[in-house]
Amino acid sequence: MSELRFDDVTVRFGRGGRALTAVDGVDLTVPSGQVVGLVGESGSGKSTLARAAVGLAEPAGGQILLDGVPLRHRPGARRPLQMVFQDPYSSLDPRMTVGDSIAEAMPRGARRRDEVVRLLELVGLDADRVSAYPGALSGGQRQRVAIARAVAGQPDVLIADEITSALDVSIQGTVLNLVRTLQRELRLSMLFISHNLAVVRYVSDIVAVMYLGRIVEVGPARDVLGNPQHPYTKELLAAAPRRGSTALPPPDAVADAEPADPHHPPAGCRFHPRCPVGPLIRTDREHCLTLDPTTEADHRLHRAACHHAAGVLRAVGSNPPVLMELKEDSL
Repeated sequence: MSELRFDDVTVRFGRGGRALTAVDGVDLTVPSGQVVGLVGESGSGKSTLARAAVGLAEPAGGQILLDGVPLRHRPGARRPLQMVFQDPYSSLDPRMTVGDSIAEAMPRGARRRDEVVRLLELVGLDADRVSAYPGALSGGQRQRVAIARAVAGQPDVLIADEITSALDVSIQGTVLNLVRTLQRELRLSMLFISHNLAVVRYVSDIVAVMYLGRIVEVGPARDVLGNPQHPYTKELLAAAPRRGSTALPPPDAVADAEPADPHHPPAGCRFHPRCPVGPLIRTDREHCLTLDPTTEADHRLHRAACHHAAGVLRAVGSNPPVLMELKEDSL
């Protein structure tokens, strides 16, 4: 088990007036042996942060550390971080068999044939799938192969990026149960990314909420989801499915206002143009337009990036909706 830490990490794309800061000064720790659920709507920077961790995006600032040592991605070297991608149809080479895809990720010297069979069984697939091509598999089976391939690399940390969003609802719960079981049995640290708070609650020990490239709230899952301090977290909770409801809401169902242009994020609090208790509603909160709440976040409960974290709960309501329990037959 290993600790993964993002220390003031920034990732930028492009140059000049159209440059985009997709991740902006993120501090986040994935403790050893625990699951951190990273949640936020599309475009918040979640996947970019994950890609930076595995070396697919170059940080413009800050450090990514594994057990306190800066990560170095060297060609041919063992990769202590492995990633399972969102789309099972594009994450596997269609010209390679399942067995070859899994074996390719294994360290040198491993007894590959036996290990491939063991990994297939570990993810709930028959050994005869070793000679099958991805085109002959269903989406759920492909995602199981992708998980087996990631585990084959013997990682210290597993990163799962929206791994159920492209799957049929009927099999999402099965894949989530598999991931949770593997994480516990293999004692992996995990960064689990999703737009769905119900899913994150099911698998995570810690929840981090991301908005426009920044972490706006983070803490133990039970605390953050039971006592949210940031209005954005509150809105995400309001959009999550309730107990007894089988309908999943749109992933971006947060307030009526459109998200800000990420090329030109708002000054002050980045959420203020959409905040239900912010300066557009409360005229006495004009400081939200100019003062950055992240500078004092460490002194607030859940490191909430909100000037009025305590007041927000009273204004919005202190009883968050109860999230549905995720089971194989309820997704």
